[in-house]
Amino acid sequence: MSIIEIKNVFKTYNETSVPVHALNGINLKIGKGEFTAIVGPSGSGKTTLLNIIGGLDLPSKGDVFIEDVNLKNLSSRQLIDFRLHNIGFVFQAYNLIPVLTALENTEFIMELQQVPKKEREQKAIRLLETVGIGDKKDHKPGQLSGGQQQRVAVARALASQPKYIIADEPTANLDSKATEELLDLMRNMNKQYHTTFIFATHDQRVMDRARRIVTIDDGKIISDEQTEK
Repeated sequence: MSIIEIKNVFKTYNETSVPVHALNGINLKIGKGEFTAIVGPSGSGKTTLLNIIGGLDLPSKGDVFIEDVNLKNLSSRQLIDFRLHNIGFVFQAYNLIPVLTALENTEFIMELQQVPKKEREQKAIRLLETVGIGDKKDHKPGQLSGGQQQRVAVARALASQPKYIIADEPTANLDSKATEELLDLMRNMNKQYHTTFIFATHDQRVMDRARRIVTIDDGKIISDEQTEK
């Protein structure tokens, strides 16, 4: 069953005198438990597509269904609330709050969801232990390595119990060892918990672990391949 269905999506940006056609008729379905990489050269439209899948942007034309919800029918407030409860995000810049500890950063989404303090703290501790940095729960981002910060970001993304997690170039700022460890962690979570991961990436190491590779160029899907991994 598809949890995401993109139907004939176009995206045009009109900020300049010459419109930029970022997406040109995208059709795509993603099912529960997939580990999918969206790849393509710079300017191909992959980040735009990821932003639309994540409800961070809306199409100029076409429909984006998350299960039975069409995102274009939601108000701005409803869309914010929908993202909060349904979608997890991991970005290349980590996007942690620098004055908060790893525990507090992991709790943050649950606090917005109004989860009681004791419950969210217990869950955040379990998540940090799951991603392998339970002993760093009282450290602030500036006291953590890049790989450790990205693990906190993964824990935070999982905290909302999302339908899926989107990851925009999550390995771009990591060294090889941290990249391998992060990808192993994500694949294990994908296998163990059937967490759906969708990446936009240039990183061959991400592609090597993906079970599906969707290649986009000039705003169109040019190939969609299942792997045997």
